[in-house]
Amino acid sequence: MFAVALVVSFFSLVVAGCGGQHTLNQQSDAMEINTAAASNLSDAFNELGKQFTARTGIRVVYSFGATADLAKQIEQGAPFDIFASADVEHVESLNRQGLIVPGTAALYARGRLVLWMPAGSQITLSGIEDIRRAEVERIAIAKPDVAPYGRAAVEVLRALDLWKDVESKVIYGQNVTQTKQYVTTGNADVSFIPRSLIKEGEGRMIEVDERLHQPINQALAVIKSSTKQDAARQFAQYVLSPEGQSLLERYGYTRAVTSDR
Repeated sequence: MFAVALVVSFFSLVVAGCGGQHTLNQQSDAMEINTAAASNLSDAFNELGKQFTARTGIRVVYSFGATADLAKQIEQGAPFDIFASADVEHVESLNRQGLIVPGTAALYARGRLVLWMPAGSQITLSGIEDIRRAEVERIAIAKPDVAPYGRAAVEVLRALDLWKDVESKVIYGQNVTQTKQYVTTGNADVSFIPRSLIKEGEGRMIEVDERLHQPINQALAVIKSSTKQDAARQFAQYVLSPEGQSLLERYGYTRAVTSDR
C-alpha cells in the first residue's frame, strides 16, 4: 500500500507547493529548513540545495548521517522538517508511527553501489571476486544494520559466495562517508560505497551488478512535527522535479521504480 501512496504523493506535493508558493515567496528571505539526509546524498544535495535556495530564497541546512540513526533522531523528536532516506523501509516505519505528513512520502532516486579504490592504489582488481586476494587486507563497508548501502554490500558478498572468505577483512563505518574516509586515509584498501560519492577521476571503481542485491530505492517525506511544512514540501517538490532528477542522475542515481522484486 505504501508503494501506491508514493505514486500519489508526487501530485500531492505539487498541489501543495503551488498552493503555498505565494506565501513562501513572501517569507523565504528569513526561512531555512532542517533536512535529515542519508550520507550518500552529501555531494548531490549540497549542489541541489544551492540551486533550490537560488530559486526560492529558502536555505537548506543538512544533517547527514546513517539512515537508521537519522530515523531514530526523528522518533526522539529531533527538529527536522524533511527526511531523505537511503531506503524506503525507514520512511514506512515513520509513517506507521504517524510521524510524517500524510501524502508526502515519495520515491526520489535509486542508488548504485560500487567497489572503490583510491587514486594511487597499487591494488588492481578486475572484478569483485578479486577482493579474496592477499593484498586486499581491509575492506570498508558501512554498518549494514544502520546503512542501506552497507546492507546491500553484504548481500552482494553473500550472493557471490565471498562472505565467508572476506568477513575477517571487513571494517565497518558508521555511514558511507566514513566508509570512504577509511580508504582515503589508508585504513582500508577498498570500500563498497555509493556511486554518488565518487568524483570524476577520483580513483577506480567497479560497478556492482544490481541483480546481486535488493534495489536501493530511496524515499523522502515531510516530518509531521515541522513548523515549516510548506517550505519542506516545496523542497521535496524540487527534488522530484525534472531539474532535481536531472541533477541526481549526474551523480549516478537512477529513477526509482516500484515494480522490482
